[in-house]
Amino acid sequence: MSFLKKLFGGGSSAGSASSSVKKQIEYNGFVIAATPYKEGGQWQTCGVVSKGAGTEVRQHRFIRADRFADEESAADHAIIKGQQIVDQLGDRMFS
Repeated sequence: MSFLKKLFGGGSSAGSASSSVKKQIEYNGFVIAATPYKEGGQWQTCGVVSKGAGTEVRQHRFIRADRFADEESAADHAIIKGQQIVDQLGDRMFS
């Protein structure tokens, strides 16, 4: 039942996905920010890859199925996943 609540905006994880940045790195001209959030007693892998400056910043948000017992591990994994996205897609992720 909680899945339906979240699907229709009644759950708290929808707002949690845009939680604060836990780690951030610059990688090949992109900025990767890890924003893990708590889901079902575990930390969900989530992050943002961005590029640009000023009003020309483009962002790609991602959430992965990977979950971890602690926030630090989820943040580390989000950075790794962000690097993979940059390596595989580059600027095409914004298309």
